[in-house]
Amino acid sequence: MDLLRSLPIGLYLEKPLTWLHKLDPRVKLAWLMSLILSPLLANVYWRIFLVLFLIIITGLALIPWRVQKKQLSFLLFFSTLIFIMTSFAPDGFNITYQPRLPNSEISITQPTDFQYIIYQIGKFKITQRSFDLAIRVSTLFFTLIYSSNLYLLTTASEQITAGMEELLSPLRKFKIPITEIILTLTLALRFIPLVLEEIQNLIRSIRTRAINWKKLGIKKSMQVWVIVAERLLENILLRAEQISIAMEVRGFTTPNQHQVQWHQLKLSIFDFLAILSLILFWIARISIGSN
Repeated sequence: MDLLRSLPIGLYLEKPLTWLHKLDPRVKLAWLMSLILSPLLANVYWRIFLVLFLIIITGLALIPWRVQKKQLSFLLFFSTLIFIMTSFAPDGFNITYQPRLPNSEISITQPTDFQYIIYQIGKFKITQRSFDLAIRVSTLFFTLIYSSNLYLLTTASEQITAGMEELLSPLRKFKIPITEIILTLTLALRFIPLVLEEIQNLIRSIRTRAINWKKLGIKKSMQVWVIVAERLLENILLRAEQISIAMEVRGFTTPNQHQVQWHQLKLSIFDFLAILSLILFWIARISIGSN
């Protein structure tokens, strides 16, 4: 088991370099926030459009199927499960309506094909409200997770922090320690693979010892896992100490005096086209996607 490669969400794709990789991280962050905020108070058609839009963008970026296989199958499975559960869930309108006036022999209104109950199996039924709510919830779940995952898939952690520092730089006028916050975020992103590696090594060490958990019982099994947790904490603290020593050896004093520029952020022609597309995206959202 390789935790660093088996996790389906949040991995950075180093190769091949697609056109999404080459976009400025600030532009991609603006697109990410737009994809997250645009479903709010949007109609059903706009939410379905966002799902199709993300899938089309992934296809145009020529991201390998071996990378997308686990991620798309995982999200589509849970989105479909949420859709089915919400469709058959009660819609909250369990009220028996009774007309105020008696039925007239002469019908004034014209009959329509509208049916509030779309489908019914025994006591379970799909109504217009539950069906609409199922589409909203499932598409929102897919859009939020997949857009964030696509951003992490095509943007390195150093680019993310560099872009955030540029966007948050005006807050320095209010004496907010932006550089310290970004440095902490960078170290945290760099520290996650080390934690996964330590967990992976401990799990492999337990498997090689072929422990018979049935003979140990619940009490002794819990004692073993407590020892493993203590060992994991010791290894993580040791890694953190090694990182701090390495920074001190390299002459690190404060984030403001010892800045390392990982990436020189500069907007290209493709970034301006992406910004123009983002403006058109919000025009379409306001004119078409509103309820």
